[in-house]
Amino acid sequence: MVTRRTPGYVGLDTAPRDGDEVTTEELSDRSVGDLVQRLSQQTATLVRQEMRLAQVELQEKGKRAGVGAGMFGGAGLVALYGVGAVVAAVIMLLATAIEPWISALIVGAVLLAAAGVLALLGRRQVDQATPPKPERAIESVQDDLEYVKERAQR
Repeated sequence: MVTRRTPGYVGLDTAPRDGDEVTTEELSDRSVGDLVQRLSQQTATLVRQEMRLAQVELQEKGKRAGVGAGMFGGAGLVALYGVGAVVAAVIMLLATAIEPWISALIVGAVLLAAAGVLALLGRRQVDQATPPKPERAIESVQDDLEYVKERAQR
């Protein structure tokens, strides 16, 4: 029997449909037109399945990224309150030795310098980031192409 299940379709409908399983003798009895029509139908089905896989994979990644971004946002808000308290403490500590307005100015300048360095580092990281891509779908398509090339050489 000539059958093939595409790897990587976990969770998607991968069961062969009626007429998908064919013996070699049945293939040799069919006309070229029938075989070309069958190839066209199977190719269209394969492309639709690959597109569904890519869509499902990107949806899963998008959901995870959204949840993670929300958690980062919450952590950032709490950290902001903590940093504010520490900054106030540092200003009050310096104010015991120098004028309070000078201690606030020094702490503010240090914080702005740190923010500038972080912004530059963050920009560099964003520039190096690659766009998200459906890796499993790409791998599956590559496997399909290799399979088709291998079968064509027989």
